[in-house]
Amino acid sequence: MKKLGFGCMRLPHTGDKPDLEQFCRMTDLFLDEGFTYFDTSTVYGDSETMVRECLTSRHPRESYLLTNKLTESLFKTEADLPAAFRKQLDTCGVTYFDNYLLHAISFKNYQKFLDCNTFAFIRSLKAEGKVKTIGLSFHDKAALLDEILRDHPEIEVVQIQFNYVDYDNPSVEGKACYDVCRKYGKPVIIMEPVLGGALVNLPDEAKAVLDALHGGSYASYAIRFAASFEGVLTVLSGMSDLGQVQDNISYMKDFVPLSAAEYKAIDQVVDIFKKQNLIGCTACGYCLAGCPKHINIPAILSCLNNQKQHPGWNCAQYYGAHTQNSGTASDCIACGKCETVCPQHLPVMAHLKDAAAAFDQA
Repeated sequence: MKKLGFGCMRLPHTGDKPDLEQFCRMTDLFLDEGFTYFDTSTVYGDSETMVRECLTSRHPRESYLLTNKLTESLFKTEADLPAAFRKQLDTCGVTYFDNYLLHAISFKNYQKFLDCNTFAFIRSLKAEGKVKTIGLSFHDKAALLDEILRDHPEIEVVQIQFNYVDYDNPSVEGKACYDVCRKYGKPVIIMEPVLGGALVNLPDEAKAVLDALHGGSYASYAIRFAASFEGVLTVLSGMSDLGQVQDNISYMKDFVPLSAAEYKAIDQVVDIFKKQNLIGCTACGYCLAGCPKHINIPAILSCLNNQKQHPGWNCAQYYGAHTQNSGTASDCIACGKCETVCPQHLPVMAHLKDAAAAFDQA
C-alpha cells in the first residue's frame, strides 16, 4: 500500500455547504493514482456523509480501504455501542470497515473505554467480519500507550500524532509513542504530519531554509519526514482541495525518503519553531462542540500565533472577524471543557486569557 492516506477531517466546503463536486474529483484522482486509504470519523462534521456521496456510492468496495473510529462521545454505556456502530456503517454506506479504531484515547477517557468493554466490542466486530483490522488512535503520553498495548495484544494497528516539530515535544511525545509501537510490533498510522497546516504556513525564516533546498512544497518535507520511518503503514494528509491532492500525489506516488541535507534543513526549521514558542493547536475542532460560549478557540489561538510570527500584522482585524458571530476570548467562563478534550493537552483557558488581553482590551 502506498504511504499516503486521505484524512477526511478537513474536506472542501463552499461556505457551510460541502463541495461534493470537488471532493468527487479529489477522490477519483486519489484512486486513479493508485492510492486507496481513507480515514473518517463521526465527529468530523459531515465527513461520513461526504465519504458516502463521493466515495462509497461511486466506487467498488474492493477499490478502497475505509477507516472509522469509536469516539467516546458516541456512547455512555456498553449498551450504546452496537447502535453507534450500525449508524456509522449506514451513514458511510458500507457493510464493513477495513480498520476500526478506538478513537482519541487518553488518560482522561481510557477508563471509560475499559468500563464500557470497548476492547471486547471491537474484537466481536472483527470476529463477525464487520471490521477487518482493529486498533486505536492515541493522544497521550508514551507510558499510557505502553500500558494499553501490553494489556491488549489484540490491538493490530496504532494511529499517533507524529511530525518533525512534535518529534521530541514533551506534551506530545511523538518519538516516544512511535518507539512504543515498534516495541510491540504494531504498524503505525501517522496523523497530523503537517500539524494542522502549521508546517505549511511556516514562518518566513523557516520558509527560506526549505526554499534553499530547491525541492518540493513545504508539505512534502513534513509528509515525507513521517513516511521515512520504519513501520509506518500510511501517513494521513487532511486534504481540503484538489491542489493539495495533486501536490501530495506528486511526491508520494514514487516515495523517496528524506536525504541527509533535507534532515539537516528540518532540524533548522524545528529550532526556528522552538524559538517562537508557538501554541501547538492543530485546529482539530474537538474543543468547539462543548464550549458553552461558542468561542472559536482554534481561530483565536491562530491569531495569537500569527501575532508572534508576524509582528505588526493586523491580527486584531482577523480576530474581530473570527469573533463577529461567536464568543470572544473574554467570554470564557473557565469551565475547562475545552482542556478536557484537547488532544494536544493545551492550557486553553490560559491562552484565551492572553488573547483577551491582546485583542479584547486593545
